[in-house]
Amino acid sequence: MDRVNKLASQKAVVIFSLSSCCMCHTIKRFFSELGVNPTIYELDEDPKGKDMERALAKMVGRNPPVPAVFIGGNLVGPTDKIMSLHLSGKLVPLLRDAGAIWL
Repeated sequence: MDRVNKLASQKAVVIFSLSSCCMCHTIKRFFSELGVNPTIYELDEDPKGKDMERALAKMVGRNPPVPAVFIGGNLVGPTDKIMSLHLSGKLVPLLRDAGAIWL
């Protein structure tokens, strides 16, 4: 869990993903279209990916835990939480406060 928290706190937006996950692809594309350049960790391409996946499952409370999105070093959640924030108008201000977007 320490490695996940350390990686998540290094950039404004961090996405933990699996390269074969369709929802992960959707979230990465969504942030890109918002003008965000997230740091992406593909767990299936990382030698310690399984350990990070287990830690994320505990943090998120579900399995599989991806996509797991951190904004400003804080776990925001998987796809449903991100979309809920977006639809309520709270995502863009959160991204702005974290320094992920400027406008």
